[in-house]
Amino acid sequence: MRTQQISDQKLISSYIAGNNACLEMLIKRHKNRIFTSIVLLVQDQYIAEDIFQETFIKVIKTLRSGKYNEEGKFLPWCIRIARNLTIDYFRKKKRMPKVTTQEGEDVFEFFQIEEENRETEMIREQSERGLKQLIMSLPKEQREVLILRHYSDMSFKEIADMTGVSINTALGRMRYALSNLRKMTEKSTIRLR
Repeated sequence: MRTQQISDQKLISSYIAGNNACLEMLIKRHKNRIFTSIVLLVQDQYIAEDIFQETFIKVIKTLRSGKYNEEGKFLPWCIRIARNLTIDYFRKKKRMPKVTTQEGEDVFEFFQIEEENRETEMIREQSERGLKQLIMSLPKEQREVLILRHYSDMSFKEIADMTGVSINTALGRMRYALSNLRKMTEKSTIRLR
């Protein structure tokens, strides 16, 4: 509880001053959002883990070199690094991500649901898999804005800056993404909460 009260900036300053435990706190605090953003973009758990590790290697190098200057914006900065590394990955592979429905690939697994009975758990898992499939079937630009906004908790200004579009374009893409999700939900047999 107390670690949540320490600001990211204080943790960063303490880490730079030599307290390695502060970096661990930062990683634990933001791991879920960063990892979810990566896995939704690459659609592969193992590749996402590699990119997540590369992201924090780059974060550590930047912090140690004294080049970090995004005061108060640590999470968006990390997500921008992760997104750029994801883009680099696809450039190297010269391919675009493809929609997969592998069993066991559930980006929602880290949401903690307390004491569910098995039936409730099965319905939740089915809904989450269905939602993921619907999200992955959105056009790339809509999917990206939705992931960055919902899973990474970024503002539309941050999304616009990161993706190189205007705020109005980012807002429009989100509006279309939500509208398309609504339409797909009505047509599908997937039960969404």
